[in-house]
Amino acid sequence: MRKAAPKKSFPLWGWILVAMVVVAAIVIAVMQIKSPAATALPAMVTVPQAAQLRDEGAFILDVRDNDAWVLAHIPGSTHIPLRDLPDRLNEIPADRQILVVCYRGNMAIEGRDILLDAGFTQVYSLGAGVVGWQWQGMPIATGECGLSKDDPCEQIP
Repeated sequence: MRKAAPKKSFPLWGWILVAMVVVAAIVIAVMQIKSPAATALPAMVTVPQAAQLRDEGAFILDVRDNDAWVLAHIPGSTHIPLRDLPDRLNEIPADRQILVVCYRGNMAIEGRDILLDAGFTQVYSLGAGVVGWQWQGMPIATGECGLSKDDPCEQIP
């Protein structure tokens, strides 16, 4: 009579490994559901999101050169050319959301990244730039104005 071969069972360490993977997956899923980042704005925002940031009191930073600034800018924005930004970080409030804008969005990404690297945490760039802002009917100011409360900008509807 032949002896039956013993049944091979799944090793204990295998069950422990499976349990650890299941627990890790549950923890990750719960963390993603509770994470505020799930509802946070993306690093690059749309014009309506930018308008909401403005309405909530965000600091608007225009990083274009002076000629572009004089031609058209978002009312209430602060002008610091991108080339000067690393040396003028002390002029930017660390306790507010910051919206970085430029002509079409490319330099704003660079400016946003400079601020993030410098430790600013709530920084966004306007993907469509001032061109998209104006194209969507948002207010635009012209000239060298808005640099102080006594120097209001003329707004073009």
